[in-house]
Amino acid sequence: MKLKSILLAMTAAAIVSTNAFAQQPIVIKFSHVVANDTPKGKAAERFKELAEKATKGRVKIEVYPNSTLYKDKEELEALQLGAVQMLAPSLAKFGPLGVKEFEVFDLPYIFPTKEVLYRVTEGPIGKDLFKKLEPKGITGLAYWDNGFKVMSANKPLHHPADFRGLKMRIQSSKVLDAQMRALGANPQVLAFSEVYQALQTGVVDGTENPPSNLYTQKMHEVQKHVTVSNHGYLGYAVIVNKKFWDGLPSDIRTQLEGAMKDATKYANAIAQQENDAALAAVEKTGKTTVYRLTDAEKAEWRKALLPVQQQMASRIGKDLIDAVNKESAALGQK
Repeated sequence: MKLKSILLAMTAAAIVSTNAFAQQPIVIKFSHVVANDTPKGKAAERFKELAEKATKGRVKIEVYPNSTLYKDKEELEALQLGAVQMLAPSLAKFGPLGVKEFEVFDLPYIFPTKEVLYRVTEGPIGKDLFKKLEPKGITGLAYWDNGFKVMSANKPLHHPADFRGLKMRIQSSKVLDAQMRALGANPQVLAFSEVYQALQTGVVDGTENPPSNLYTQKMHEVQKHVTVSNHGYLGYAVIVNKKFWDGLPSDIRTQLEGAMKDATKYANAIAQQENDAALAAVEKTGKTTVYRLTDAEKAEWRKALLPVQQQMASRIGKDLIDAVNKESAALGQK
Protein backbone atom coordinates (compact mmCIF):
# COMPACT_ATOMS: atom_id res chain seq x y z
CA MET A 1 0.00 0.00 0.00
CA LYS A 2 1.40 3.37 -1.03
CA LEU A 3 0.28 5.11 2.15
CA LYS A 4 1.78 2.40 4.32
CA SER A 5 5.17 2.62 2.65
CA ILE A 6 5.23 6.40 3.05
CA LEU A 7 4.23 6.17 6.68
CA LEU A 8 6.81 3.51 7.46
CA ALA A 9 9.49 5.79 6.07
CA MET A 10 8.32 8.54 8.42
CA THR A 11 8.10 6.40 11.55
CA ALA A 12 11.73 6.70 12.60
CA ALA A 13 11.45 10.48 12.63
CA ALA A 14 8.13 10.46 14.46
CA ILE A 15 9.12 8.19 17.37
CA VAL A 16 11.69 10.42 19.00
CA SER A 17 14.33 8.92 21.27
CA THR A 18 14.36 9.77 24.98
CA ASN A 19 17.76 11.42 24.67
CA ALA A 20 16.42 13.93 22.17
CA PHE A 21 13.68 15.07 24.56
CA ALA A 22 16.12 17.07 26.67
CA GLN A 23 17.60 18.84 23.66
CA GLN A 24 14.60 20.02 21.67
CA PRO A 25 10.82 20.36 22.07
CA ILE A 26 8.84 17.17 21.74
CA VAL A 27 6.57 17.60 18.73
CA ILE A 28 3.12 16.05 18.89
CA LYS A 29 1.25 16.10 15.61
CA PHE A 30 -2.48 16.20 16.39
CA SER A 31 -4.52 15.46 13.27
CA HIS A 32 -8.31 15.60 12.91
CA VAL A 33 -10.88 15.82 10.12
CA VAL A 34 -13.20 18.66 11.17
CA ALA A 35 -12.99 22.45 11.11
CA ASN A 36 -11.26 24.55 13.76
CA ASP A 37 -14.56 26.17 14.78
CA THR A 38 -16.25 22.90 15.78
CA PRO A 39 -16.27 21.62 19.39
CA LYS A 40 -13.47 19.16 18.55
CA GLY A 41 -11.49 21.80 16.68
CA LYS A 42 -11.75 24.25 19.56
CA ALA A 43 -10.87 21.56 22.11
CA ALA A 44 -7.77 20.59 20.13
CA GLU A 45 -6.61 24.20 20.14
CA ARG A 46 -7.32 24.45 23.87
CA PHE A 47 -5.26 21.31 24.52
CA LYS A 48 -2.39 22.79 22.49
CA GLU A 49 -2.49 25.96 24.60
CA LEU A 50 -2.70 24.10 27.92
CA ALA A 51 -0.08 21.48 27.04
CA GLU A 52 2.53 23.95 25.85
CA LYS A 53 1.97 26.10 28.94
CA ALA A 54 2.07 23.15 31.36
CA THR A 55 5.31 21.81 29.89
CA LYS A 56 6.90 25.29 29.66
CA GLY A 57 7.64 24.82 25.98
CA ARG A 58 9.14 21.34 26.28
CA VAL A 59 6.26 20.08 24.15
CA LYS A 60 5.01 21.60 20.91
CA ILE A 61 1.53 20.60 19.68
CA GLU A 62 0.97 20.91 15.94
CA VAL A 63 -2.76 20.76 15.16
CA TYR A 64 -3.81 19.74 11.63
CA PRO A 65 -7.59 20.21 11.12
CA ASN A 66 -9.90 19.52 8.18
CA SER A 67 -8.11 16.37 6.94
CA THR A 68 -5.05 18.39 5.97
CA LEU A 69 -2.81 15.49 6.97
CA TYR A 70 -4.98 12.38 6.78
CA LYS A 71 -8.52 11.46 5.81
CA ASP A 72 -10.83 9.19 7.79
CA LYS A 73 -9.56 5.92 6.37
CA GLU A 74 -5.89 6.87 6.66
CA GLU A 75 -5.49 8.43 10.09
CA LEU A 76 -5.63 5.35 12.32
CA GLU A 77 -3.01 3.59 10.25
CA ALA A 78 -0.86 6.72 10.38
CA LEU A 79 -1.15 6.77 14.17
CA GLN A 80 -0.26 3.09 14.54
CA LEU A 81 2.80 3.57 12.37
CA GLY A 82 3.90 6.65 14.33
CA ALA A 83 3.66 9.17 11.49
CA VAL A 84 1.24 11.17 13.63
CA GLN A 85 1.15 11.03 17.41
CA MET A 86 -2.38 12.09 18.37
CA LEU A 87 -5.87 11.82 16.88
CA ALA A 88 -9.45 12.40 17.99
CA PRO A 89 -11.42 10.06 15.70
CA SER A 90 -15.12 9.51 16.07
CA LEU A 91 -15.97 6.44 18.12
CA ALA A 92 -17.42 4.78 15.02
CA LYS A 93 -13.95 4.38 13.49
CA PHE A 94 -12.69 1.63 15.78
CA GLY A 95 -14.91 -1.12 14.35
CA PRO A 96 -12.84 -1.50 11.17
CA LEU A 97 -9.76 -1.66 13.41
CA GLY A 98 -11.18 -4.81 14.98
CA VAL A 99 -12.35 -3.22 18.23
CA LYS A 100 -16.06 -3.66 17.56
CA GLU A 101 -17.13 -2.85 21.10
CA PHE A 102 -16.80 0.87 20.40
CA GLU A 103 -19.74 0.60 18.04
CA VAL A 104 -21.97 0.55 21.12
CA PHE A 105 -21.79 4.35 20.87
CA ASP A 106 -23.38 4.18 17.40
CA LEU A 107 -26.49 2.31 18.54
CA PRO A 108 -29.64 4.37 18.03
CA TYR A 109 -31.26 5.61 21.22
CA ILE A 110 -28.64 3.96 23.48
CA PHE A 111 -28.04 7.29 25.28
CA PRO A 112 -31.27 9.02 26.29
CA THR A 113 -29.37 11.86 27.99
CA LYS A 114 -25.86 13.25 28.42
CA GLU A 115 -25.95 12.10 32.06
CA VAL A 116 -26.11 8.49 30.91
CA LEU A 117 -23.38 9.10 28.35
CA TYR A 118 -20.98 10.51 30.95
CA ARG A 119 -21.65 7.63 33.34
CA VAL A 120 -20.40 5.39 30.54
CA THR A 121 -17.42 7.41 29.27
CA GLU A 122 -16.18 8.47 32.70
CA GLY A 123 -16.82 5.15 34.43
CA PRO A 124 -15.56 1.55 34.24
CA ILE A 125 -17.14 0.92 30.82
CA GLY A 126 -15.17 3.74 29.20
CA LYS A 127 -11.92 2.64 30.84
CA ASP A 128 -12.41 -0.98 29.76
CA LEU A 129 -13.01 0.10 26.17
CA PHE A 130 -9.74 2.04 26.13
CA LYS A 131 -7.88 -1.05 27.35
CA LYS A 132 -9.03 -2.88 24.23
CA LEU A 133 -7.06 -0.41 22.09
CA GLU A 134 -3.69 -1.15 23.70
CA PRO A 135 -2.98 -4.37 21.73
CA LYS A 136 -3.44 -2.23 18.60
CA GLY A 137 -0.62 0.09 19.71
CA ILE A 138 -3.01 2.82 20.85
CA THR A 139 -3.48 4.51 24.22
CA GLY A 140 -6.81 6.19 24.95
CA LEU A 141 -6.63 9.50 26.82
CA ALA A 142 -10.13 10.99 26.89
CA TYR A 143 -13.62 11.02 25.46
CA TRP A 144 -14.76 14.28 23.87
CA ASP A 145 -18.44 15.01 23.37
CA ASN A 146 -19.99 16.34 20.18
CA GLY A 147 -23.64 15.76 20.91
CA PHE A 148 -26.62 14.12 19.34
CA LYS A 149 -27.17 13.85 15.60
CA VAL A 150 -29.71 15.32 13.21
CA MET A 151 -30.74 13.89 9.85
CA SER A 152 -30.61 15.90 6.63
CA ALA A 153 -31.80 15.39 3.06
CA ASN A 154 -33.43 17.25 0.19
CA LYS A 155 -36.87 16.06 1.26
CA PRO A 156 -38.68 16.20 4.61
CA LEU A 157 -37.78 13.37 6.99
CA HIS A 158 -40.64 13.14 9.47
CA HIS A 159 -41.32 9.40 9.46
CA PRO A 160 -39.16 6.30 8.94
CA ALA A 161 -40.98 5.70 5.65
CA ASP A 162 -39.55 8.98 4.33
CA PHE A 163 -36.08 7.38 4.18
CA ARG A 164 -37.10 4.62 1.80
CA GLY A 165 -34.68 4.43 -1.14
CA LEU A 166 -32.52 7.39 -0.06
CA LYS A 167 -28.74 7.10 -0.32
CA MET A 168 -27.55 8.17 3.13
CA ARG A 169 -23.89 8.84 3.91
CA ILE A 170 -22.53 7.08 6.99
CA GLN A 171 -19.21 6.52 8.68
CA SER A 172 -17.68 3.07 8.32
CA SER A 173 -19.74 1.34 11.00
CA LYS A 174 -21.80 -1.83 10.75
CA VAL A 175 -24.18 -0.38 13.31
CA LEU A 176 -24.79 2.77 11.27
CA ASP A 177 -25.24 0.57 8.21
CA ALA A 178 -27.91 -1.42 10.06
CA GLN A 179 -29.50 1.79 11.33
CA MET A 180 -30.02 3.20 7.85
CA ARG A 181 -31.27 -0.12 6.52
CA ALA A 182 -33.80 -0.27 9.36
CA LEU A 183 -35.16 3.02 8.03
CA GLY A 184 -35.28 1.66 4.47
CA ALA A 185 -32.36 3.78 3.26
CA ASN A 186 -29.26 2.70 1.33
CA PRO A 187 -26.16 3.46 3.45
CA GLN A 188 -23.08 4.82 1.67
CA VAL A 189 -19.69 4.96 3.42
CA LEU A 190 -17.78 8.16 2.60
CA ALA A 191 -14.88 10.05 4.17
CA PHE A 192 -16.05 13.16 6.02
CA SER A 193 -14.03 15.43 3.73
CA GLU A 194 -15.95 14.10 0.71
CA VAL A 195 -19.48 14.54 2.05
CA TYR A 196 -20.21 18.11 0.91
CA GLN A 197 -19.36 17.37 -2.72
CA ALA A 198 -21.25 14.08 -2.61
CA LEU A 199 -24.36 15.89 -1.36
CA GLN A 200 -23.91 18.68 -3.90
CA THR A 201 -23.61 16.29 -6.85
CA GLY A 202 -26.27 13.82 -5.72
CA VAL A 203 -23.87 10.94 -5.08
CA VAL A 204 -25.71 10.72 -1.77
CA ASP A 205 -29.10 12.17 -0.84
CA GLY A 206 -28.55 12.90 2.82
CA THR A 207 -26.51 12.32 5.94
CA GLU A 208 -26.47 12.47 9.74
CA ASN A 209 -24.34 14.79 11.87
CA PRO A 210 -24.37 16.92 14.97
CA PRO A 211 -25.45 20.42 13.89
CA SER A 212 -21.95 21.87 14.43
CA ASN A 213 -20.47 19.52 11.82
CA LEU A 214 -23.35 20.12 9.41
CA TYR A 215 -23.00 23.89 9.68
CA THR A 216 -19.21 24.29 9.66
CA GLN A 217 -18.92 22.05 6.60
CA LYS A 218 -21.70 24.08 4.90
CA MET A 219 -23.75 20.95 4.27
CA HIS A 220 -26.91 22.95 4.93
CA GLU A 221 -26.23 24.81 1.68
CA VAL A 222 -26.86 21.56 -0.23
CA GLN A 223 -29.54 20.07 2.05
CA LYS A 224 -33.01 21.57 2.05
CA HIS A 225 -34.29 19.77 5.13
CA VAL A 226 -32.88 19.00 8.59
CA THR A 227 -34.73 16.91 11.17
CA VAL A 228 -33.77 17.30 14.83
CA SER A 229 -34.07 13.61 15.64
CA ASN A 230 -31.37 13.14 18.30
CA HIS A 231 -31.48 9.48 17.28
CA GLY A 232 -27.80 8.80 17.74
CA TYR A 233 -24.66 10.10 19.37
CA LEU A 234 -21.36 11.32 17.96
CA GLY A 235 -18.34 11.55 20.20
CA TYR A 236 -14.60 11.26 19.87
CA ALA A 237 -11.78 9.39 21.55
CA VAL A 238 -8.53 11.30 21.96
CA ILE A 239 -5.84 8.69 21.34
CA VAL A 240 -2.06 8.56 21.06
CA ASN A 241 0.52 6.20 19.64
CA LYS A 242 1.24 3.90 22.60
CA LYS A 243 4.97 3.47 21.89
CA PHE A 244 5.41 7.25 21.68
CA TRP A 245 3.35 7.89 24.83
CA ASP A 246 5.10 5.23 26.91
CA GLY A 247 8.47 6.65 25.80
CA LEU A 248 7.79 10.14 27.14
CA PRO A 249 9.49 11.25 30.37
CA SER A 250 7.07 10.59 33.22
CA ASP A 251 6.85 14.25 34.26
CA ILE A 252 5.96 15.30 30.71
CA ARG A 253 3.32 12.59 30.50
CA THR A 254 1.79 13.74 33.80
CA GLN A 255 1.69 17.35 32.60
CA LEU A 256 0.04 16.33 29.33
CA GLU A 257 -2.53 14.23 31.18
CA GLY A 258 -3.41 17.27 33.27
CA ALA A 259 -3.76 19.43 30.16
CA MET A 260 -5.94 16.77 28.53
CA LYS A 261 -8.18 16.59 31.59
CA ASP A 262 -8.77 20.35 31.47
CA ALA A 263 -9.25 20.34 27.68
CA THR A 264 -11.81 17.56 28.05
CA LYS A 265 -13.84 19.56 30.58
CA TYR A 266 -13.79 22.44 28.12
CA ALA A 267 -14.76 20.24 25.15
CA ASN A 268 -17.71 18.69 26.94
CA ALA A 269 -18.88 22.05 28.30
CA ILE A 270 -19.05 23.74 24.90
CA ALA A 271 -20.46 20.86 22.82
CA GLN A 272 -24.15 21.54 23.47
CA GLN A 273 -23.68 25.29 23.24
CA GLU A 274 -21.90 24.99 19.88
CA ASN A 275 -24.54 22.66 18.46
CA ASP A 276 -27.42 24.87 19.59
CA ALA A 277 -25.71 27.88 18.00
CA ALA A 278 -25.05 25.98 14.77
CA LEU A 279 -28.67 24.84 14.48
CA ALA A 280 -29.87 28.41 15.04
CA ALA A 281 -27.43 29.62 12.37
CA VAL A 282 -28.73 27.03 9.89
CA GLU A 283 -32.30 28.21 10.51
CA LYS A 284 -31.27 31.85 10.15
CA THR A 285 -29.88 31.28 6.64
CA GLY A 286 -33.37 30.43 5.40
CA LYS A 287 -31.87 27.88 3.01
CA THR A 288 -32.81 24.86 5.09
CA THR A 289 -36.05 23.95 6.84
CA VAL A 290 -35.36 22.68 10.37
CA TYR A 291 -38.02 20.30 11.68
CA ARG A 292 -38.43 19.03 15.24
CA LEU A 293 -40.13 15.67 15.69
CA THR A 294 -43.36 15.49 17.62
CA ASP A 295 -43.63 13.03 20.53
CA ALA A 296 -45.65 10.67 18.34
CA GLU A 297 -43.04 10.83 15.58
CA LYS A 298 -40.21 10.22 18.08
CA ALA A 299 -42.03 7.08 19.22
CA GLU A 300 -42.30 5.98 15.59
CA TRP A 301 -38.55 6.46 15.04
CA ARG A 302 -37.70 4.59 18.24
CA LYS A 303 -39.91 1.68 17.23
CA ALA A 304 -38.12 1.46 13.87
CA LEU A 305 -34.59 1.82 15.26
CA LEU A 306 -34.48 0.12 18.67
CA PRO A 307 -34.34 -3.39 17.12
CA VAL A 308 -30.85 -2.48 15.85
CA GLN A 309 -29.60 -2.95 19.42
CA GLN A 310 -30.66 -6.58 19.44
CA GLN A 311 -29.51 -7.08 15.85
CA MET A 312 -25.98 -5.89 16.71
CA ALA A 313 -25.69 -7.75 20.04
CA SER A 314 -23.61 -10.58 18.59
CA ARG A 315 -21.18 -8.10 17.03
CA ILE A 316 -20.78 -5.62 19.88
CA GLY A 317 -21.49 -7.89 22.81
CA LYS A 318 -24.83 -8.34 24.55
CA ASP A 319 -23.23 -7.88 27.97
CA LEU A 320 -21.81 -4.50 26.95
CA ILE A 321 -25.15 -3.29 25.54
CA ASP A 322 -26.89 -4.47 28.71
CA ALA A 323 -24.31 -2.68 30.85
CA VAL A 324 -24.94 0.61 29.03
CA ASN A 325 -28.69 0.19 29.33
CA LYS A 326 -28.28 -0.47 33.06
CA GLU A 327 -26.68 2.96 33.39
CA SER A 328 -29.90 4.41 31.96
CA ALA A 329 -31.98 2.36 34.35
CA ALA A 330 -29.84 3.54 37.27
CA LEU A 331 -30.88 7.10 36.46
CA GLY A 332 -34.51 6.10 36.02
CA GLN A 333 -34.42 6.71 32.26
CA LYS A 334 -35.19 4.81 29.05
